[in-house]
Amino acid sequence: MLTDLPLAQLRSYRHPRRPPTGLREFWDDTLATSRAAGGEVIVERLDHPMRTLTVHDVTFPGFGGEPIRAWWLLPPDPAGVVIEFLGYGGGRGLPHERTLWATHGYAYLVVDSRGQGSIWNTGDTPDPHGSGPAAPGMLTRGVEAPEHLYYRRLLTDAVRAVDAVPQLPAGAGQPIAVVGHSQGGAMSLAAAALHDDVAAAFARTPYLCGIARSVEVAGEGPYRELGTYLATYRDRGERTLAALDHVDVAHLSSWIGCPTMISVGLGDLICPPSGIFAAINAMSPPPETCVWPHNGHEGGGAHDDACLAGWLDHHLRGVS
Repeated sequence: MLTDLPLAQLRSYRHPRRPPTGLREFWDDTLATSRAAGGEVIVERLDHPMRTLTVHDVTFPGFGGEPIRAWWLLPPDPAGVVIEFLGYGGGRGLPHERTLWATHGYAYLVVDSRGQGSIWNTGDTPDPHGSGPAAPGMLTRGVEAPEHLYYRRLLTDAVRAVDAVPQLPAGAGQPIAVVGHSQGGAMSLAAAALHDDVAAAFARTPYLCGIARSVEVAGEGPYRELGTYLATYRDRGERTLAALDHVDVAHLSSWIGCPTMISVGLGDLICPPSGIFAAINAMSPPPETCVWPHNGHEGGGAHDDACLAGWLDHHLRGVS
């Protein structure tokens, strides 16, 4: 089901908006300030009935040094680290709910999303920041100014998760891959763009790509929050989009230097393909791209995971 431009046009589609002036400095300052804020990586081993994995409850410093919760799941003799960021509205849940990459032999960090959980899974990390008037949800929180954006905080948390890995049991010296679906895919790409220690990145139908285009095309999901907000605050369109440009992954993706794979569903009503291709087409060298002509926001689903398993073997373990 085609919901956006034809594939031939998507392959050459470019983001119509220019990156904000000083975008690199904005992110350099954001990360430097958060790292300078300090905070401690805390690891507590849990007595858990899973017999093949060791479970640790982790807290690490995120944006502004604020504590972010995560699970650290260890198989025997892990070879490489996979960090997973989660989709919109979900949290880290319970340890046994997310074991996929640990069962493939990787040390596995499942990162909670600040202020989320309660939609499709439980979360444990608060977001201790207020917001000006906003539509229900996350996308319009803090749109009055770039420095107040919710997604500035969340993307910073993703980068700081990579910072935390060397301080975790068996984490030091391991190559790191970042993965995620939807919002988690946006966080994965942002972490790869903003942290030199990411060895590989995968994003399934990523969110926050080509935001200005996506709000025009999306028929469902979080971009409709922005549409609702702009329909109410009719005079704030350009100001709001200019703020959100600072967290638009289509502007950050050109900074990615590691091997990257991105999955796109051409029937995606939640994260429109044109927005995702705006990020894909800004990257050099281009990422590996899995296009699913008849799928929506689920992308390739388990087929993506099967492909990703071999791809991670190659990029983290050197398996040909």
